[in-house]
Amino acid sequence: MTSILLTSFAENLTLNANTKWVQNGVIIAGGNGAGSGMNQLSIPLGLCTDGNQTVYIADYLNHRIMEWEYGATVGRVVAGGKGGGNRNDQLNYPVHAIIDRDRNNLIISDYINKRIVRWPRENGTGGEIIISNVGCWGLALDDVGFIYIADYDKHEVRRYRMGENQGSLVAGGNGAGTGLNQLNHPRYVFVDEDHSIYVSDDSNHRVMKWMEGAKQGIIVAGGEGQGNAFNQLSNPYGVFVDHSGTVYVADGSNHRIVRWCRGATQGEVIVGGNGSGNQSKQLNIPFGLTFDREGNLYVSEHNNHRVQKFNIQKR
Repeated sequence: MTSILLTSFAENLTLNANTKWVQNGVIIAGGNGAGSGMNQLSIPLGLCTDGNQTVYIADYLNHRIMEWEYGATVGRVVAGGKGGGNRNDQLNYPVHAIIDRDRNNLIISDYINKRIVRWPRENGTGGEIIISNVGCWGLALDDVGFIYIADYDKHEVRRYRMGENQGSLVAGGNGAGTGLNQLNHPRYVFVDEDHSIYVSDDSNHRVMKWMEGAKQGIIVAGGEGQGNAFNQLSNPYGVFVDHSGTVYVADGSNHRIVRWCRGATQGEVIVGGNGSGNQSKQLNIPFGLTFDREGNLYVSEHNNHRVQKFNIQKR
């Protein structure tokens, strides 16, 4: 069995084209207005979960990573939270965190500091810089421990071996553009068990798939210009792919989560899509998304300063 670390225990997860979710979300983090309290978030971005449904959230404006345990009404700062800065106990506008289960660390994309830091998951007082000089947004880990970084500034995705600072180009890298060998402000990245890379290509309003070793990608969602038709995306952010190759996308400016089955020419709304708002069936700039091992969906909302959980619909 592969152990793809970003998939939030997805090796035990079975989703298919008939899977549905309860349309009313439950707030599991934040939702008390923008702020720095332990029950608040301020522009939450990337997120991940562990096997106990604990959620880790990049709390962007608060320069911290928050941990919210299952059922908790307040969170806990597990990295940063000392104001924006570049000391080893600080973060500066973090945008994503993932779990390295083998070492029990968080790996954090510290965007304004242009660095990737590794922070102990338990009682960490500071981070260790493991990659520097990178316009880092989304992160992924594969089953052999390579780190993948979506470089928002350089319009490329690079793969790094632990301990190396240069990395190898695996997607994009031909300047900003719309070509199949180009990206334009990639946000998040997902790696499947075949080491294919899926990238949310924000300014191109599409999701690209690059097979291992490929010189160009293929469009697997969107790519028909910016819009809200079912064959379009508008600022795609978080991306997740299940074992059947179905792509799940946080379609940010359309305030919806969409699913594109393998080979489909259009997507299907699975939650949201009811206009921007703060009701339980609405989203407001959904950014990060992930699933737990039961198939429940978690979505961070940029403008609602909260994370909602959409429970899988039991048959």
